[in-house]
Amino acid sequence: MLKSRRGLLAAGLAVAVVGAIGVASTLNAGAEQITGAPDQTVPVADSPTGAIADTATPPALLPWGERPTRIRKGRAGADSKTLRAAGVAAASADTTGSILPRGRYAPKGRTAETESESLLNEKTDVPPPLPPSAKADGEYNVDYIYSTARQDAVTDGVYSTLTVAKPTLGEKDYHSLAEIALQSADSDQVVEVGWTVDPLTNKGSYDPHFFVYHWVNGEETCYNGCGWVQFSKNLKPGDTLAYGAAKKFGIQYSNGSWWVAFDSEWIGYFPESLWNEKGTSFSQSGLIQLFGEIAVLDKDNTCTLMGNGNNPVDEKETSASAFFTTTSYINGPALSFTYPALEEEAKGGKTAKELGKYGIKPAPPRSFRYGGDGKLPDEDAVC
Repeated sequence: MLKSRRGLLAAGLAVAVVGAIGVASTLNAGAEQITGAPDQTVPVADSPTGAIADTATPPALLPWGERPTRIRKGRAGADSKTLRAAGVAAASADTTGSILPRGRYAPKGRTAETESESLLNEKTDVPPPLPPSAKADGEYNVDYIYSTARQDAVTDGVYSTLTVAKPTLGEKDYHSLAEIALQSADSDQVVEVGWTVDPLTNKGSYDPHFFVYHWVNGEETCYNGCGWVQFSKNLKPGDTLAYGAAKKFGIQYSNGSWWVAFDSEWIGYFPESLWNEKGTSFSQSGLIQLFGEIAVLDKDNTCTLMGNGNNPVDEKETSASAFFTTTSYINGPALSFTYPALEEEAKGGKTAKELGKYGIKPAPPRSFRYGGDGKLPDEDAVC
Protein backbone atom coordinates (compact mmCIF):
# COMPACT_ATOMS: atom_id res chain seq x y z
CA MET A 1 0.00 0.00 0.00
CA LEU A 2 1.28 3.46 -0.82
CA LYS A 3 2.66 5.62 1.98
CA SER A 4 -0.05 8.24 1.73
CA ARG A 5 -2.88 5.74 2.12
CA ARG A 6 -1.03 3.52 4.61
CA GLY A 7 -0.64 6.45 7.01
CA LEU A 8 -4.20 7.59 6.45
CA LEU A 9 -5.80 4.23 7.08
CA ALA A 10 -3.68 3.49 10.13
CA ALA A 11 -4.56 6.83 11.66
CA GLY A 12 -8.20 6.51 10.73
CA LEU A 13 -8.54 3.08 12.37
CA ALA A 14 -6.59 3.97 15.48
CA VAL A 15 -7.80 7.48 16.30
CA ALA A 16 -11.24 7.76 17.85
CA VAL A 17 -13.13 10.62 19.35
CA VAL A 18 -12.28 11.02 23.01
CA GLY A 19 -13.91 13.28 25.52
CA ALA A 20 -17.33 14.87 25.42
CA ILE A 21 -19.86 13.41 23.10
CA GLY A 22 -21.45 15.01 22.88
CA VAL A 23 -11.99 42.99 8.75
CA ALA A 24 -14.69 42.46 6.20
CA SER A 25 -13.86 43.80 2.75
CA THR A 26 -14.55 42.96 -0.87
CA LEU A 27 -11.55 41.61 -2.76
CA ASN A 28 -10.80 40.57 -6.31
CA ALA A 29 -11.94 36.99 -6.73
CA GLY A 30 -10.22 34.24 -8.66
CA ALA A 31 -11.37 33.06 -12.05
CA GLU A 32 -14.42 30.84 -12.40
CA GLN A 33 -14.10 27.11 -11.91
CA ILE A 34 -13.37 24.66 -14.67
CA THR A 35 -16.36 22.78 -15.99
CA GLY A 36 -17.09 19.13 -16.46
CA ALA A 37 -15.46 17.86 -13.27
CA PRO A 38 -17.12 14.73 -11.89
CA ASP A 39 -18.40 14.15 -8.38
CA GLN A 40 -15.65 11.60 -7.72
CA THR A 41 -15.73 9.20 -4.81
CA VAL A 42 -12.94 9.71 -2.30
CA PRO A 43 -12.33 7.36 0.64
CA VAL A 44 -14.35 8.28 3.72
CA ALA A 45 -12.69 8.34 7.12
CA ASP A 46 -12.62 5.03 8.98
CA SER A 47 -12.89 6.62 12.40
CA PRO A 48 -16.13 8.16 13.64
CA THR A 49 -16.45 11.91 13.82
CA GLY A 50 -18.64 11.67 16.90
CA ALA A 51 -21.72 13.52 18.06
CA ILE A 52 -22.02 17.18 18.85
CA ALA A 53 -20.23 18.07 22.07
CA ASP A 54 -23.07 19.53 24.14
CA THR A 55 -21.07 19.57 27.36
CA ALA A 56 -17.76 20.93 26.05
CA THR A 57 -16.69 24.36 27.24
CA PRO A 58 -14.81 26.63 24.84
CA PRO A 59 -13.08 29.84 25.95
CA ALA A 60 -15.52 32.61 26.83
CA LEU A 61 -14.04 34.85 24.15
CA LEU A 62 -12.92 34.07 20.61
CA PRO A 63 -9.15 34.26 20.02
CA TRP A 64 -9.53 37.86 18.83
CA GLY A 65 -11.30 38.90 22.04
CA GLU A 66 -14.94 39.01 20.91
CA ARG A 67 -17.88 37.17 22.37
CA PRO A 68 -19.15 34.38 20.10
CA THR A 69 -22.24 35.08 18.02
CA ARG A 70 -24.05 32.95 15.47
CA ILE A 71 -22.59 33.12 11.96
CA ARG A 72 -24.94 34.40 9.28
CA LYS A 73 -25.62 31.54 6.89
CA GLY A 74 -27.20 31.24 3.49
CA ARG A 75 -29.48 28.62 2.03
CA ALA A 76 -28.18 25.06 2.36
CA GLY A 77 -26.52 23.93 -0.86
CA ALA A 78 -25.94 27.49 -2.14
CA ASP A 79 -22.72 28.09 -4.07
CA SER A 80 -20.09 30.61 -3.03
CA LYS A 81 -21.17 33.13 -5.67
CA THR A 82 -24.72 33.15 -4.31
CA LEU A 83 -23.44 33.51 -0.74
CA ARG A 84 -21.25 36.42 -1.77
CA ALA A 85 -24.18 38.18 -3.44
CA ALA A 86 -26.31 37.66 -0.33
CA GLY A 87 -23.62 39.07 1.96
CA VAL A 88 -23.48 35.99 4.18
CA ALA A 89 -20.42 34.07 5.34
CA ALA A 90 -21.23 30.43 4.69
CA ALA A 91 -23.81 27.74 4.02
CA SER A 92 -24.19 24.03 4.57
CA ALA A 93 -22.70 22.21 1.61
CA ASP A 94 -25.74 19.98 1.21
CA THR A 95 -29.42 19.94 2.10
CA THR A 96 -29.45 16.95 4.45
CA GLY A 97 -29.68 19.14 7.53
CA SER A 98 -26.80 17.30 9.20
CA ILE A 99 -24.42 19.40 11.26
CA LEU A 100 -21.86 16.62 11.64
CA PRO A 101 -18.92 16.70 9.22
CA ARG A 102 -17.79 13.54 7.41
CA GLY A 103 -14.06 12.96 7.40
CA ARG A 104 -12.57 12.38 3.96
CA TYR A 105 -9.15 11.29 2.73
CA ALA A 106 -7.39 13.27 0.02
CA PRO A 107 -3.79 14.49 -0.49
CA LYS A 108 -2.59 17.08 2.05
CA GLY A 109 0.70 18.94 2.19
CA ARG A 110 2.61 19.85 5.34
CA THR A 111 5.28 22.50 5.83
CA ALA A 112 8.00 21.92 8.40
CA GLU A 113 10.59 24.02 10.24
CA THR A 114 12.89 23.91 7.22
CA GLU A 115 11.96 23.72 3.56
CA SER A 116 13.93 20.50 3.12
CA GLU A 117 11.74 18.82 5.76
CA SER A 118 8.47 20.01 4.25
CA LEU A 119 6.34 17.58 2.29
CA LEU A 120 7.17 18.54 -1.29
CA ASN A 121 6.25 15.37 -3.14
CA GLU A 122 4.49 12.07 -2.48
CA LYS A 123 2.85 9.20 -4.30
CA THR A 124 -0.83 8.47 -3.82
CA ASP A 125 -3.39 6.03 -5.14
CA VAL A 126 -6.17 8.63 -4.77
CA PRO A 127 -7.00 9.67 -8.36
CA PRO A 128 -6.94 13.39 -9.20
CA PRO A 129 -10.03 15.24 -10.41
CA LEU A 130 -10.41 14.50 -14.10
CA PRO A 131 -12.82 15.33 -16.92
CA PRO A 132 -15.51 12.65 -17.27
CA SER A 133 -13.89 11.28 -20.42
CA ALA A 134 -10.52 10.68 -18.77
CA LYS A 135 -9.51 7.44 -17.09
CA ALA A 136 -8.10 7.54 -13.55
CA ASP A 137 -6.35 4.54 -12.07
CA GLY A 138 -3.01 3.49 -10.67
CA GLU A 139 -0.42 5.65 -8.97
CA TYR A 140 -0.07 9.42 -8.96
CA ASN A 141 2.81 11.72 -8.14
CA VAL A 142 1.65 14.78 -6.19
CA ASP A 143 3.77 17.94 -6.00
CA TYR A 144 3.10 20.50 -3.24
CA ILE A 145 3.97 24.17 -3.66
CA TYR A 146 3.77 26.67 -0.79
CA SER A 147 4.00 30.41 -0.15
CA THR A 148 4.89 30.43 3.54
CA ALA A 149 5.42 32.76 6.48
CA ARG A 150 6.70 31.15 9.68
CA GLN A 151 7.98 31.84 13.17
CA ASP A 152 9.36 29.71 15.99
CA ALA A 153 6.86 30.65 18.68
CA VAL A 154 5.68 29.07 21.93
CA THR A 155 2.02 30.06 22.14
CA ASP A 156 -1.42 28.99 23.33
CA GLY A 157 -2.87 29.82 19.95
CA VAL A 158 -2.91 31.99 16.85
CA TYR A 159 -5.39 33.78 14.63
CA SER A 160 -5.32 35.69 11.37
CA THR A 161 -7.65 37.29 8.86
CA LEU A 162 -7.52 35.47 5.51
CA THR A 163 -8.74 36.36 2.06
CA VAL A 164 -11.31 33.71 1.14
CA ALA A 165 -10.85 33.19 -2.60
CA LYS A 166 -12.06 30.88 -5.33
CA PRO A 167 -8.91 29.87 -7.25
CA THR A 168 -9.27 27.91 -10.46
CA LEU A 169 -7.69 24.46 -10.50
CA GLY A 170 -5.71 23.30 -13.50
CA GLU A 171 -7.12 20.22 -15.12
CA LYS A 172 -6.12 17.12 -13.11
CA ASP A 173 -4.74 19.10 -10.14
CA TYR A 174 -5.91 18.34 -6.61
CA HIS A 175 -6.40 21.49 -4.57
CA SER A 176 -5.59 25.09 -3.75
CA LEU A 177 -5.91 26.29 -0.16
CA ALA A 178 -4.89 28.81 2.48
CA GLU A 179 -4.36 27.88 6.11
CA ILE A 180 -3.01 28.52 9.57
CA ALA A 181 -0.87 25.66 10.93
CA LEU A 182 -0.10 25.57 14.66
CA GLN A 183 2.72 23.06 15.12
CA SER A 184 5.12 21.53 17.61
CA ALA A 185 8.72 22.71 17.28
CA ASP A 186 9.64 19.58 15.28
CA SER A 187 6.53 19.96 13.07
CA ASP A 188 5.32 16.44 13.92
CA GLN A 189 2.20 17.61 15.80
CA VAL A 190 -0.08 19.98 13.89
CA VAL A 191 -3.53 21.55 14.00
CA GLU A 192 -4.67 23.27 10.80
CA VAL A 193 -7.60 25.46 9.83
CA GLY A 194 -8.38 27.31 6.63
CA TRP A 195 -10.31 27.19 3.38
CA THR A 196 -9.77 24.90 0.41
CA VAL A 197 -10.92 24.41 -3.16
CA ASP A 198 -10.74 20.63 -3.38
CA PRO A 199 -13.30 18.66 -5.44
CA LEU A 200 -12.20 15.35 -3.93
CA THR A 201 -12.72 16.40 -0.33
CA ASN A 202 -15.83 18.42 -1.13
CA LYS A 203 -17.75 16.00 -3.36
CA GLY A 204 -17.09 17.58 -6.73
CA SER A 205 -17.40 21.22 -5.63
CA TYR A 206 -14.97 23.84 -6.93
CA ASP A 207 -16.13 26.42 -4.37
CA PRO A 208 -14.07 27.34 -1.28
CA HIS A 209 -14.93 25.23 1.76
CA PHE A 210 -14.00 25.51 5.43
CA PHE A 211 -11.62 22.74 6.53
CA VAL A 212 -9.74 21.39 9.55
CA TYR A 213 -6.92 18.86 9.65
CA HIS A 214 -4.39 17.51 12.15
CA TRP A 215 -1.21 15.42 12.28
CA VAL A 216 -0.06 13.14 15.10
CA ASN A 217 3.64 12.16 15.25
CA GLY A 218 4.00 13.23 11.63
CA GLU A 219 1.26 10.83 10.48
CA GLU A 220 -1.48 11.96 8.12
CA THR A 221 -5.11 11.71 9.25
CA CYS A 222 -8.09 13.01 7.25
CA TYR A 223 -9.89 16.21 6.43
CA ASN A 224 -12.70 17.32 8.75
CA GLY A 225 -12.75 14.18 10.90
CA CYS A 226 -10.48 11.50 12.43
CA GLY A 227 -11.03 12.71 15.98
CA TRP A 228 -12.59 16.12 15.31
CA VAL A 229 -15.38 16.95 17.79
CA GLN A 230 -18.12 19.22 16.50
CA PHE A 231 -19.35 22.00 18.81
CA SER A 232 -21.23 24.53 16.68
CA LYS A 233 -24.79 23.61 15.73
CA ASN A 234 -24.59 26.16 12.94
CA LEU A 235 -21.40 25.65 10.90
CA LYS A 236 -19.21 22.59 10.35
CA PRO A 237 -16.00 21.71 8.48
CA GLY A 238 -16.80 21.10 4.84
CA ASP A 239 -19.37 23.91 4.62
CA THR A 240 -19.24 26.31 1.66
CA LEU A 241 -17.76 29.78 2.18
CA ALA A 242 -18.53 32.99 0.35
CA TYR A 243 -15.54 34.12 -1.70
CA GLY A 244 -14.25 37.67 -2.09
CA ALA A 245 -14.26 38.49 1.62
CA ALA A 246 -11.76 38.48 4.49
CA LYS A 247 -12.58 36.28 7.49
CA LYS A 248 -10.91 35.49 10.79
CA PHE A 249 -9.66 31.95 11.46
CA GLY A 250 -8.14 30.90 14.78
CA ILE A 251 -6.80 28.04 16.92
CA GLN A 252 -6.56 28.11 20.72
CA TYR A 253 -5.70 25.56 23.41
CA SER A 254 -8.23 25.47 26.25
CA ASN A 255 -9.66 22.87 28.64
CA GLY A 256 -7.54 20.03 27.26
CA SER A 257 -8.37 20.63 23.59
CA TRP A 258 -7.32 22.59 20.53
CA TRP A 259 -10.35 24.74 19.71
CA VAL A 260 -10.99 26.15 16.22
CA ALA A 261 -12.83 29.43 15.58
CA PHE A 262 -14.13 30.99 12.38
CA ASP A 263 -15.66 34.44 11.84
CA SER A 264 -17.80 34.75 14.97
CA GLU A 265 -18.15 31.19 16.33
CA TRP A 266 -16.29 28.35 17.98
CA ILE A 267 -16.71 25.50 15.48
CA GLY A 268 -15.24 22.53 17.37
CA TYR A 269 -12.01 21.01 18.62
CA PHE A 270 -9.36 18.31 18.48
CA PRO A 271 -8.93 16.80 21.98
CA GLU A 272 -5.33 16.66 23.19
CA SER A 273 -6.04 13.02 24.00
CA LEU A 274 -5.59 12.29 20.27
CA TRP A 275 -1.89 13.03 20.83
CA ASN A 276 -1.70 11.65 24.39
CA GLU A 277 -2.87 8.24 23.16
CA LYS A 278 0.15 8.20 20.87
CA GLY A 279 2.57 9.04 23.69
CA THR A 280 2.82 12.74 22.92
CA SER A 281 1.95 15.89 24.84
CA PHE A 282 0.74 18.76 22.65
CA SER A 283 -0.64 21.73 24.57
CA GLN A 284 1.52 24.57 23.20
CA SER A 285 2.90 25.47 19.82
CA GLY A 286 6.59 25.62 19.02
CA LEU A 287 6.15 26.80 15.43
CA ILE A 288 3.50 28.85 13.65
CA GLN A 289 3.12 28.77 9.86
CA LEU A 290 0.66 30.53 7.57
CA PHE A 291 0.65 29.70 3.89
CA GLY A 292 -1.00 29.14 0.57
CA GLU A 293 -0.69 25.59 -0.77
CA ILE A 294 -1.42 23.86 -4.05
CA ALA A 295 -1.31 20.14 -4.82
CA VAL A 296 -0.62 19.41 -8.49
CA LEU A 297 0.56 16.62 -10.77
CA ASP A 298 3.41 18.66 -12.31
CA LYS A 299 4.88 21.63 -10.44
CA ASP A 300 6.68 22.83 -13.56
CA ASN A 301 3.56 22.85 -15.70
CA THR A 302 0.44 23.91 -13.81
CA CYS A 303 -2.16 26.60 -14.19
CA THR A 304 -3.69 26.13 -10.73
CA LEU A 305 -4.15 29.47 -8.98
CA MET A 306 -2.98 30.13 -5.44
CA GLY A 307 -4.89 32.68 -3.38
CA ASN A 308 -6.99 34.71 -5.78
CA GLY A 309 -4.49 34.25 -8.62
CA ASN A 310 -2.87 37.67 -8.31
CA ASN A 311 0.88 37.63 -7.64
CA PRO A 312 2.22 40.20 -5.14
CA VAL A 313 5.67 40.03 -6.77
CA ASP A 314 4.10 41.60 -9.86
CA GLU A 315 3.70 45.31 -9.15
CA LYS A 316 0.54 45.45 -11.25
CA GLU A 317 -1.11 42.84 -9.02
CA THR A 318 0.35 43.56 -5.57
CA SER A 319 -2.55 45.51 -4.11
CA ALA A 320 -5.10 43.02 -5.49
CA SER A 321 -3.42 39.83 -4.26
CA ALA A 322 -4.71 37.65 -1.41
CA PHE A 323 -3.48 38.24 2.11
CA PHE A 324 -3.11 37.15 5.72
CA THR A 325 -3.45 40.10 8.07
CA THR A 326 -4.04 41.10 11.73
CA THR A 327 -2.14 37.93 12.70
CA SER A 328 -1.69 37.61 16.46
CA TYR A 329 -0.52 35.05 19.02
CA ILE A 330 -2.25 34.07 22.25
CA ASN A 331 0.27 34.26 25.11
CA GLY A 332 3.14 34.26 22.63
CA PRO A 333 6.12 36.37 21.60
CA ALA A 334 6.15 39.47 19.45
CA LEU A 335 5.24 38.55 15.91
CA SER A 336 8.21 38.39 13.52
CA PHE A 337 7.78 36.20 10.44
CA THR A 338 10.48 34.76 8.24
CA TYR A 339 9.81 33.86 4.61
CA PRO A 340 11.64 30.83 3.14
CA ALA A 341 11.40 32.03 -0.46
CA LEU A 342 12.87 35.43 0.40
CA GLU A 343 15.60 33.85 2.52
CA GLU A 344 16.60 31.78 -0.51
CA GLU A 345 16.88 34.95 -2.59
CA ALA A 346 18.94 36.68 0.12
CA LYS A 347 21.43 33.81 0.11
CA GLY A 348 22.17 34.44 -3.54
CA GLY A 349 19.91 31.71 -4.79
CA LYS A 350 16.92 32.10 -7.03
CA THR A 351 15.59 35.60 -7.59
CA ALA A 352 12.18 36.67 -6.41
CA LYS A 353 10.90 36.42 -9.97
CA GLU A 354 12.28 32.91 -10.41
CA LEU A 355 10.61 31.95 -7.15
CA GLY A 356 7.63 34.06 -7.98
CA LYS A 357 5.23 31.80 -9.84
CA TYR A 358 3.50 31.83 -6.48
CA GLY A 359 4.97 34.87 -4.81
CA ILE A 360 4.96 36.31 -1.30
CA LYS A 361 5.39 39.90 -0.14
CA PRO A 362 5.70 40.85 3.56
CA ALA A 363 3.76 43.73 5.08
CA PRO A 364 5.27 43.65 8.60
CA PRO A 365 4.63 43.05 11.34
CA ARG A 366 1.31 41.23 11.08
CA SER A 367 0.55 40.80 7.39
CA PHE A 368 1.72 39.46 4.05
CA ARG A 369 0.36 38.99 0.55
CA TYR A 370 0.77 35.79 -1.45
CA GLY A 371 -0.38 33.85 -4.49
CA GLY A 372 -0.15 33.65 -8.26
CA ASP A 373 -1.35 31.88 -11.37
CA GLY A 374 1.45 29.40 -12.05
CA LYS A 375 3.49 31.57 -14.38
CA LEU A 376 6.25 34.07 -13.75
CA PRO A 377 5.30 37.75 -13.53
CA ASP A 378 5.30 39.28 -17.04
CA GLU A 379 5.63 35.82 -18.55
CA ASP A 380 3.85 35.33 -21.87
CA ALA A 381 2.73 31.78 -21.14
CA VAL A 382 -1.03 31.38 -21.32
CA CYS A 383 -2.94 29.18 -18.86
